[in-house]
Amino acid sequence: MSHVVHPYSHRLGIIKDWKSRWFGVKGEYQKRLKGDILIRELLARRLRGMYVSSVDIERGSKLFRIIIRTSRPGMLIGKSGEGAVKLKNEILDFGRRQHLSGLLNLKLDIEEVRSPESNAAIVAHMVAEGLEKRLPFRRVMKQTIDKVMANRDVKGVRIYLGGRLGGAEMARTEELKRGRIPLQTLRADIDFARERAHMTYGDIGIKVWVYKGEVFSEKQRTK
Repeated sequence: MSHVVHPYSHRLGIIKDWKSRWFGVKGEYQKRLKGDILIRELLARRLRGMYVSSVDIERGSKLFRIIIRTSRPGMLIGKSGEGAVKLKNEILDFGRRQHLSGLLNLKLDIEEVRSPESNAAIVAHMVAEGLEKRLPFRRVMKQTIDKVMANRDVKGVRIYLGGRLGGAEMARTEELKRGRIPLQTLRADIDFARERAHMTYGDIGIKVWVYKGEVFSEKQRTK
């Protein structure tokens, strides 16, 4: 176990589900996979700063569904749903330009994340936002960890920063941890996310691990 393994991929099929789900889709695997990747990249650029936790894609023989989970759904939906319609049209225009297949019956769903402080992606966005506002990185890390640990569901959190911290000439890494992060326990529900803070002197890499306890099957719970 000496290799560093992504906590999400490590738990696929055990306690985590796939982020792209295809049903009854035959042929054109490469084109469809490329389409999923390009749409994710477009949404990552377009929705930056809106505290998006995840983008799930579902494909069927006559359906293309995108599920966006965010802690700020009002910003995304807009007044009387204008923002959601505009975003849908942008995705369709992008699909036409890139010649992506299966976008005819596009359905866009926006879901609210109830506890944003226990979501690794949203926590990473919070850290990036603080760094881009030129706040001291140690204060940003400490305040964020305090907010996360105030949540009842969270058993442990770890934040890692790498780059020219504080505008220093030489890049270095800083890490802050509180609680437990059992990476080698497969039933441990560990949420992981990467993010970048865009600074004038270069990007700062951010990694966040959030541990929310162990997941057991219904049979074990009843025992």
